[in-house]
Amino acid sequence: MKWAEISIQTSHEATEAVAEIFHELGASGVLIEDPELVNTYIHSGAWDYTDIPLAEEIEVVTVKAWLPTDEDLPSKLEQLRLHIDEMSQFLDKGSGVINCSEIQDEDWANNWKQFFHPERIGEKIVVKPSWEEYTPLDNDIVIELDPGMAFGTGTHATTSMCIQLLEEYVKPEMKVFDVGTGSGILAIAASKLGAKDIEAADYDNVAVDVARENIEKNHECENIKIFQSDLLKNMNGKADLIIANIIADIIIRMFNDVDNYLNQHGAILTSGIIADRIADVTKAAEEHGFMVEKMNEKAGWAAIIFRRKEDMQ
Repeated sequence: MKWAEISIQTSHEATEAVAEIFHELGASGVLIEDPELVNTYIHSGAWDYTDIPLAEEIEVVTVKAWLPTDEDLPSKLEQLRLHIDEMSQFLDKGSGVINCSEIQDEDWANNWKQFFHPERIGEKIVVKPSWEEYTPLDNDIVIELDPGMAFGTGTHATTSMCIQLLEEYVKPEMKVFDVGTGSGILAIAASKLGAKDIEAADYDNVAVDVARENIEKNHECENIKIFQSDLLKNMNGKADLIIANIIADIIIRMFNDVDNYLNQHGAILTSGIIADRIADVTKAAEEHGFMVEKMNEKAGWAAIIFRRKEDMQ
């Protein structure tokens, strides 16, 4: 079978939204070429990137996907252009340049695996792909993960900051909601760190399936319920901690409902916030009665803990 390789040049902020558009069009995988992330790996000495030169242009992210070259391709390309234009109304799409080329059938869906190895994310948590061997050290908490088509391997700045904050904030007997769970990595981390009851949800059914498979791969995670939901809509009761590693505009929308789903003295862990949108998110939080308790920044992204104003006095 012949395939069309479609690439879009976009911004850091819009990367996940572009990937989601590709999934909605039927792409069975995406490849994100983020030069800023590669530079981070080079500086850290991680993985196999040590012989790659530092990128000078780090603002342009290229998202690639593959669709069958068939009679539906022209209409899908037109839908793609329309979705990108619509997205630009609330996200910086970057240049938005779309390129399309034909390639032969190959194992592109698995090529990314050569770059995904066991990685220590926090003080305790190590993320390990199922096809790699790893001998844990004392006190290691190992998460076995196959990200598949869902976002969240632990290496992206937003996910790693969330895991580091979960190590600090998750307490025994805690109830946790994970909004936009992606690969399920943060829900699994919360479970392994001792949370009692976890509900993980994603709007994308593909992500729900991927997360469910990853939860099943990890032992002692039977306390995680996974299902489809538009943000908090299908969550049950109230949580002590709400996790939302999504994007700024969706987090802002979530604040309209979060007060109804958060226990007294509860906290909200938000990430997926590009530095330029921190002020927008904190303003929305303040308008709904929440204040910043802690903020971490890494590689142009932020992870923020919010609490109600009265809980911080």
